[in-house]
Amino acid sequence: MKKTYITTMPDHIGAFLKASECFASLGVNITRVSYNKAIDSHTLFIDAEGDRDQLEKADRELKEIGYLPTDKNENSIVLLEFMLRDKPGSVTEVLKLIDRFRLNISYISSQENGSAYQAFKMGLFMENENVLKNFLREAQELCPVRVLDYNHSERVFDNTIFYQSFVSGLMQLTNLPEEKRDDLLVNSNLVMQLLDENGLSPFKTFESISRFAELLSVCRGEAFLPRISRHQITENTEIILIEPPCGSNTAILRSNGETLFIDSGYALYQQEMLKLFRSLVPDYDRISKRIFITHADVDHCGLLPLFDEILTSRKTKDCLELEYNGKNGYREQNPLHRPYISICKALTFYCPPEPEKVKVLWDTPFEQEEPLEQMGFFDFGEMHFEVYQGKGGHLPGETVLIDYEHHVAFTGDIYVNMHGMTREQAAYNQYAPVLMTSVDTDPDLCAAERKAVLQRLGAGNWKIIGAHGMIKEYSLCVEQG
Repeated sequence: MKKTYITTMPDHIGAFLKASECFASLGVNITRVSYNKAIDSHTLFIDAEGDRDQLEKADRELKEIGYLPTDKNENSIVLLEFMLRDKPGSVTEVLKLIDRFRLNISYISSQENGSAYQAFKMGLFMENENVLKNFLREAQELCPVRVLDYNHSERVFDNTIFYQSFVSGLMQLTNLPEEKRDDLLVNSNLVMQLLDENGLSPFKTFESISRFAELLSVCRGEAFLPRISRHQITENTEIILIEPPCGSNTAILRSNGETLFIDSGYALYQQEMLKLFRSLVPDYDRISKRIFITHADVDHCGLLPLFDEILTSRKTKDCLELEYNGKNGYREQNPLHRPYISICKALTFYCPPEPEKVKVLWDTPFEQEEPLEQMGFFDFGEMHFEVYQGKGGHLPGETVLIDYEHHVAFTGDIYVNMHGMTREQAAYNQYAPVLMTSVDTDPDLCAAERKAVLQRLGAGNWKIIGAHGMIKEYSLCVEQG
């Protein structure tokens, strides 16, 4: 079995040697190590492989030599701004107070601005909230003081606790429970290590993760303002497209009194989406809730547990079942994608659906040869779809629905309207390609699939409904002669 150790390495010569000797003496193999003193001078990540008894002994020995803390540390860095009179010695009394409280200064920044006061910023290492309260009470007798909000990824106020501070910031943004901490620590480090080896600055990586989490969190509640459009296909058939700021679109197909959802967005926005569903589908709470999933990415499948029946391809069902059983889905089987997807699942509260709800409509036991191949048909109300499966350029199991009579195509992530995104959607979509190196499993194959989709459409005025961006109006004329 494998285990990731988040160790606190003493800052002295031979420290890693001591940990290595501990594992070697127990017959435990080290499969990955990550340490960067410029980022965090103490946190060392070690992936180790051994049997259960060996790893339990390693736990005990690492604790004995001080590598594994026995209790969670409540220490944190607080950035304070002291408004000091701009005159010689004005900071002295503040420094004396800091010394009396025996606080460590991890960051200082100040510059005169031509006024009578100078904003003096300091990062102070605080043991707990009571220390902060007592310090602030006395400091405010000397000068005006305020606690500043700050982005942990922009400056390293104290690189001995960078990872803990960084992950605490992520958890606060989305109100994650404490049990998610270690998972975020490990995967934040994995992303950094992968991209660092590919030449991307570690701090650029942490900044991207932090910004991604911030974008997820700021558009919740009343700030959840997706773009919604209605498209009348026939007198009895309508498509409602919901485009959230973050995550995939959700299409609602209403035809002859029936309702089908296509893709579902992030679980993080469950309450917001439920409110929308009830306003857009008046009989929502009474109907049997059915959904079609174009592929098994986390930003498409977040709300699946809300549905009674989930329609998929065979490969998509297999992926969802792997996740339900605690195994790696298709994305996480790719080492380059695994850390980002794990972070994304944690930050968005992803939970895979029960396998019994997932219904395979089209089986494909054969080995696919072409980038896009037909695998069946699907009728819904007045709509008559031909169903195509991509070869896995974006993700295995990806499917496309094409209605040649009504000139409508649902293309998932094989074809998306990049130029039809809102400003918020464009901001959100810039981070996955950085943190995953590519959103596609095989970019060249996905390009071939995208070309094949357009070739399948034929002449006419089409509505292409991708999973990101607005509906694409596409016209193709075939010259006769």
